[in-house]
Amino acid sequence: MNMKSDNFRWCSFLLLGTMVLSLYPALGKGESSIYDALSDDHTEHYVTPTVDPSRVYFGEHFDDLFEHNDVEKRWIKSKASKEDATEDVAKYDGEWKIEQPIRIILSGDYGLVLKSKAKHAAIASHLLLNRPFVFQDKPFILQYEVTLQEGQECGGSYIKLLSDGNNTKDLKQFNDKTAYTIMFGPDKCGNDVKLHFIFRHVNPINGSITEKHCNKQKERLDDLFKDRRPHLYQLIIRPDNTYTIRIDHKTINEGTLLTNFTPPVNPPAEIDDPNDHKPENWDEREMIADPEAIKPHDWDEDEQALIPDPKATKPLDWLDDLEEMIPDHTAIKPIDWDNDMDGEWEPPLIPNPLCEKAVGCGLWKAPMISNPNYKGKWRPPLIANVNYQGKWAPRKISNPDYFEDLNPFRMTAIVAVGIEIWSMSNEILFDNIVITDDESVANEWASQTFDLKLKTLDRQAQSFWERALRYMNYKPAYWGAYFVYCSIPLIAYVWFLWTRRDKKSDAKAVSGLMKKTDDYTATYDQNAATGMGGERSKKYDLNATTNQDYESNDDEEGESNADEGVDNVLELQEKISGEDERETKKCNDIVTDSKTDEAEEGLKKRKARKD
Repeated sequence: MNMKSDNFRWCSFLLLGTMVLSLYPALGKGESSIYDALSDDHTEHYVTPTVDPSRVYFGEHFDDLFEHNDVEKRWIKSKASKEDATEDVAKYDGEWKIEQPIRIILSGDYGLVLKSKAKHAAIASHLLLNRPFVFQDKPFILQYEVTLQEGQECGGSYIKLLSDGNNTKDLKQFNDKTAYTIMFGPDKCGNDVKLHFIFRHVNPINGSITEKHCNKQKERLDDLFKDRRPHLYQLIIRPDNTYTIRIDHKTINEGTLLTNFTPPVNPPAEIDDPNDHKPENWDEREMIADPEAIKPHDWDEDEQALIPDPKATKPLDWLDDLEEMIPDHTAIKPIDWDNDMDGEWEPPLIPNPLCEKAVGCGLWKAPMISNPNYKGKWRPPLIANVNYQGKWAPRKISNPDYFEDLNPFRMTAIVAVGIEIWSMSNEILFDNIVITDDESVANEWASQTFDLKLKTLDRQAQSFWERALRYMNYKPAYWGAYFVYCSIPLIAYVWFLWTRRDKKSDAKAVSGLMKKTDDYTATYDQNAATGMGGERSKKYDLNATTNQDYESNDDEEGESNADEGVDNVLELQEKISGEDERETKKCNDIVTDSKTDEAEEGLKKRKARKD
């Protein structure tokens, strides 16, 4: 028992060592090197981009806010509460901090991090010089980075561009009801993955505001929420009403504001008359049952779809007298069984073991086959309806709310950038938020920030292990598969050594038992063979010589004899452990005589070889 425990302990140590070695390239010296900072030799030289108000309406890199963690130097945390939520969750009490990312990529690069989860969080900042962005004759470009450092299962990481108006002057009251012009960014909850692009359109007739949602892109974006890498989101809206959405410089959606949004910007010119109703005698049936059709006289609706096979015969060895299920006689009535409440207890039924080897048992039934006479329920055939009037539809009337806005690009001016989200994941990092009317400026910011991060990550990905992790999207299931794959050969080798060790241990135990038995036999024979004068008999001398030769020639004849007697001796050991002292002595005598005979036979073979 101790020997097997030692083997199990060694096996556990070896498997643990395999796991550590398999994960070592990724773990490195710390907890996880794939999130550790790269050395200075592998880090791109980062310089904080310059914020030029003449080129950008808004530019935020967060780098200069880290020293004193002074996020409120340029950003205002909301103190508002949601109107449609209970008091304990209504407050915007999410925590914001200026930090480096967990996985440091560029030295000196900082971002705005949402530290809390399952809380409402809102923060906003006015545009530079309080100069609003007015949608006139220049394109609008919004660009920012998001890193979901803990992944995301349910929550958003989008940005709201707040509209010019009275309710946006005090950003401390920023909440979900605050007017915005554009909402853009990723959002996910479960399998519902979105990249929002919503703009609020003002009705030119009555001034009502309607949200217009961009049609969903064809490409799924699941990896953005799993890989924990920084991603660059860019939205471009042009004065000709066209738009382009890019992620990491790749275009994933484009179209026009007039045709690619739901509901559409312009309502239909005509609508259904709400006062028009379908006449009662309007016949929309294109086909009807033939009124002159008669059911055939030989049509039997009572015929079954399946019938027993009349040609089937019961097998000769079918056991009619046996039941397929019998009570389990080994079952025990539960202690808490109450006959008055639960009824009389009966043991559960189990398959009859006598039926397992038989063709079948119990009541024999012929197999079911399709009934050739089955026709089902009779129905008359269909014919064209002579009174068919077509599908009814209400008449069309002019839409009283119709308008035609051919330039929805002229949206409400933007005065602030806001982040108002709720997420079940924390450590969401926002960085390098830019609003401009020049696409080259946005690309320049990306080259100074995001593109440097990509270059650094590409250098890190040069190692085979990092490339494998990127391919696996850092999914734990693949880690487990990798560990099992690496452990298979080691498990096989450990098992081989274990079985060999058990065999050697059993052989050593048998050899020790034989030696102990021979010593006992020698002592017994010495006492039995000693005469009146205390002289030892020749039989004892022979046994002593035989035992000595047997031990000295263990590699020659003794080992083969030991192998032949292993099973017998082990069987005797099991019997000895369960009997009383008298039976134990009897078994020991049997073992003694057996081993003495084997020793004598070994001596004879040895003498014969020497001769």
